Amino acid sequence: MTGAEAMIKCLEAENITKVFGYPGVAIAPFYEGLYNSDIKHILVRQEQNAGHAASGYARLSRKPAVCVVTSGPGATNLITALATAYADSIPIVAISGQVSSKLLGRDVFQEADMRGATKSFVKYSYLVKDPDDIPSVFKEAFYIASTGRKGPVLIDIPMDVQNSTLKKPFVYPDSVHIRGYKPEIKVNMNQIRRVVQALAQARRPLLCAGGGVILGNAETTIRAFCEKFNIPIVHTMMGMGVIPKSHPLNFGMLGNNGKPYANNAVEQADVLIVVGARIADRAVSKPESLARRVAVIHIDIDTAEIGKNLGPTIPLVGDVDDIFKILLEEEIRPADPSWIAELEDIKHGTVDTRVFSDRYVNPNLLVQTLSDKMDDNAIYVADVGQNQLWSADNYIMKDGRFLTTGGMGTMGYSIPAAMGAKMFAPERQTVAVCGDGAFQMCMNELATMRENNAEIKIVIVRNNYLGLVREYQYNLYNGHYEGVRLGEWPKYDKIAEAYDIPFFICSTNDALDETIDAFLAYPGASLMICDVDSNDRVK
Repeated sequence: MTGAEAMIKCLEAENITKVFGYPGVAIAPFYEGLYNSDIKHILVRQEQNAGHAASGYARLSRKPAVCVVTSGPGATNLITALATAYADSIPIVAISGQVSSKLLGRDVFQEADMRGATKSFVKYSYLVKDPDDIPSVFKEAFYIASTGRKGPVLIDIPMDVQNSTLKKPFVYPDSVHIRGYKPEIKVNMNQIRRVVQALAQARRPLLCAGGGVILGNAETTIRAFCEKFNIPIVHTMMGMGVIPKSHPLNFGMLGNNGKPYANNAVEQADVLIVVGARIADRAVSKPESLARRVAVIHIDIDTAEIGKNLGPTIPLVGDVDDIFKILLEEEIRPADPSWIAELEDIKHGTVDTRVFSDRYVNPNLLVQTLSDKMDDNAIYVADVGQNQLWSADNYIMKDGRFLTTGGMGTMGYSIPAAMGAKMFAPERQTVAVCGDGAFQMCMNELATMRENNAEIKIVIVRNNYLGLVREYQYNLYNGHYEGVRLGEWPKYDKIAEAYDIPFFICSTNDALDETIDAFLAYPGASLMICDVDSNDRVK
């Protein structure tokens, strides 16, 4: 068995059925092995999108997904996707081809030091030098990617190692023992008792759910905990989906682009339970002042995240689902109904003073109407820019999934990520929402989408500008707009025609209902332009 054939055997042992990639000479032996496998290869049109597609697939499957690239520029093109996955804790195993071992360090054609280049963007990386190490390396890679705080792992494998013959019989390990990596953390019952005591004394408890709740498969347990003890919930952008929007305990997304009443709830709380969130600058602008006013219980599976931005009164490390299953069995006095009533009064008394142009489509109304008309279990993938913030602010969460990139904020994420999500769950309606700038960063993946019958629906929020940067220049630089105008191209109807995709356009609020109905009703992939005024702002 060659090293390349062993790589395929490892993927099959991990029940991988799809890989996203772009071949090249340095990874060609792997592709030769793939030829005789039942694993389906999805050929993307640019390597970064292989990583984003794997991200979408992993987020729906809740297991590591695989992307494959060649050496040199193929591998370096993947770095942005790895950084994006790392920031959002998405489990990915990335395989990169490398020049032959004897040529390493000689600056030969398409050599790039991927271990060095990705050091700060992956949980761990391997440079495989012996084909007999392949089974253990792959087993460890999948284990590291999917345990503890999840994230991407890189396997860089030289071409000669792929071609070499294993000297030992191929045996895929049953278990993993890595010195220095012990992610199984037993819940500290002393800290649990401190949490229970703090909640017993609380008059205005509040839970803040981050993306770690979803990554830890703890949505149901968190919801049950809050319902049993009448504790209201706010969430970060990545925590959207923990609780439906219509739930009486849901008080919205906090942060500088969140709901004012969510931020007000944080200000009024006396005990804040932060779960699976780092509470970075977009969530709380001055975490140090908040920590002085509020007793903070910070729960996370990663010890490095505890207190990184917000000093906790009570730190608690462990699996979120395990922790809240324990807390559900504790004797905790439910929060006073007057606390919920106070938050309801604030919520209903909050007036949105923003003014949007009536010349084109109101972006808030667009997201509200679109998400309300989507299937209850639909997948909504938001890109980055004004469209992301309008989406997060107005998306009507039911029983579906809201995907976006929060930590890195990578434009061009939505279409490949939606494509990956759709390939895992082809029966679920999937909609990608992006700005006209972000669309032009990933529109080449329309070919991948069509080639693989990934029938996603794409909404382009068009204002002919890089809207969020333009808004920033308006607020801070007196409207000195530089480098943000996209102009009148491309002709989106021609793009749609080139890929045999039906094209819809909406330029007024009056036409919004009818256009969205037709757009969603079309049985296959479709593309819709929604024109918004370039003067419309997030704030």
